Amino acid sequence: MISIIVPAYNEEKSIPIFFEETEKIRHQMTEQFEYIFVNDGSKDKTLSVLKTLYQTNDNVHYIDFSRNFGKEAALLAGLTQAKGEFVAVMDADLQDPPEMLIEMHKLLTSGEYDVVGTRRVSREGEPPIRSLFARLFYVMINKISSTEMVDGARDFRLMTRQVVASILELREYNRFSKGIFSWVGYKTKYLEYQNRQRVAGETSWSFWSLLKYSIEGIINFSNAPLQLATYAGILSSLTAIISIVIIVIRTFLFGDAVSGWPSLVSIILLIGGIQLFSLGIIGQYIGKIYLESKKRPIYIIKDQK
Repeated sequence: MISIIVPAYNEEKSIPIFFEETEKIRHQMTEQFEYIFVNDGSKDKTLSVLKTLYQTNDNVHYIDFSRNFGKEAALLAGLTQAKGEFVAVMDADLQDPPEMLIEMHKLLTSGEYDVVGTRRVSREGEPPIRSLFARLFYVMINKISSTEMVDGARDFRLMTRQVVASILELREYNRFSKGIFSWVGYKTKYLEYQNRQRVAGETSWSFWSLLKYSIEGIINFSNAPLQLATYAGILSSLTAIISIVIIVIRTFLFGDAVSGWPSLVSIILLIGGIQLFSLGIIGQYIGKIYLESKKRPIYIIKDQK
C-alpha cells in the first residue's frame, strides 16, 4: 500500500481535483492508495470537503488540527499516521504531478533506491525576485551546512517505511523538512520536471513567509551565522584598535587629535550596529533553544478519521 500525505490549508477548491487526478493514477497501478489529508487550521470549507471524501471513499482519512500549526507540523502528523509500505508527500494544488508516482514506485521496488524525490528544473510563472532568492538560498545553505540540499527539490517524494521511521525519530520542535529529508541520508534518486501552476486557489506562501522559512532552514542546519557574528566582532575590534593607534600617532606628530563629530558618530553607529546584529543572531539561536526546552506538542489534533 502507498500512503499519500497531503497537508491542506485553505484548499477547498484544489482537493477534489487532486483526488480525482490521483485516483486515475491509482487505477493504473496494482497497489492500494491510502490518503491522509491534514487540515492545518483552514479558514475555508476544506474540512467539509475532507469529510465528504471520507464518507464516500474507504481509502480516505483526515486529520483536523485545532488551529494552524504550519506545513511542517502537518507533514509530521501525516507521516506518524501513515501505514503504507511506501509513503508519499504531496501538495494538494497539483504542482506535484501525480503521474510521476508510477515511475517513483518502480524505482523504489527495484531495490536500488530508498527515496525517490522530485525537483523542478524551471521556475516559470514565479516572480523573478522569488526565483532569485530561492537560488541564492540553495547556494548559501550548501556552502555553510554539511547537509546537502538539492536546488529545486520539492517535498514531493516517495519513501520506504524504513526512511519514514528514521524521519519520525527526529522530534525537534523547530522543523525544516527539506533539511530533515536530506539529513537522514539513504540512497535518493531525483526525478526532474517542469514547473507547474496551481490548479485552483491561491498559495499561502508569500515572499516574506518564504524568506522567513529559508532563515529557519539556515538556523536549523548551520551554525555559520554564529561564526559570522564572531568574525564581525573580531573585525570591529581590530578596526577600533587600528583607529586608536592612528589617532595617537597623529596626536604626537601633529599635536592635534582627529577632530570632527561626524566621523566619531559614524564609528559609534558602525560598532553599535555590528553589536546589535550579532546579538540578533545569537537571539535567534537562543529563541530556538527556548522553544525546544518548553517541550510543547508540535501539533494538537481536534478530530481524526
